[in-house]
Amino acid sequence: MARETNRKLYWSPGTVALASHIALGEAEVAYEAIIVDTSQGQQHRPDFVALNRKARVPVFVDGHFVLTETPAILRYIALCSPEAGLWPSDLESDARCSEWLSWCASTLHVAYANVGRPGRYLESDEAKAELIRVSRSTCRSLWQQVEDRFAALQTDWVVGERYTVADPYIFTCWLWGRSRLLEFDMARDFPHWTAHARRMGSRPATLAALERESIASP
Repeated sequence: MARETNRKLYWSPGTVALASHIALGEAEVAYEAIIVDTSQGQQHRPDFVALNRKARVPVFVDGHFVLTETPAILRYIALCSPEAGLWPSDLESDARCSEWLSWCASTLHVAYANVGRPGRYLESDEAKAELIRVSRSTCRSLWQQVEDRFAALQTDWVVGERYTVADPYIFTCWLWGRSRLLEFDMARDFPHWTAHARRMGSRPATLAALERESIASP
């Protein structure tokens, strides 16, 4: 049973906030999920900007403590619920978990965002089209790098035999691969990564988060 809490997660459908939803479910933390529909520009509302001047989701609120950035939120969730074992305890695994989170945030996520939101950086239609084309190609290369990492793993999860908060983040990237923006054939082209995604899809916390966002399970 989830513990009572005054925690809140501000999120938008189809975004990286899914990883935080899954982690909160794994940690059995009760929280209020507050939609900020970025497709409607709600992240620019004055009340939300007052909470997060970056105008991005997710935002996690724990009482008076406000936290942004997915790697930080995932680590905070894990460390707030140590009994769930979502963050590694040994030094090397700790570093490896941070490595996966950083790679997702600084590289995979950025490349995918360039496909979906070229207007963040460019104004002309020609320049936007070029960025989309190049970013799709970049995503294909990056997704292959992830597949190669999974092919070399000897464990079910990305940081050894124990599930960590790095797993829902890389799972979210897998979902982006099959999205309408990239339309990769994930099962055919990235079978080892897809095997991980299907293991994720068998977990109750993942299924609950996917149902909330009306996303089909792998």
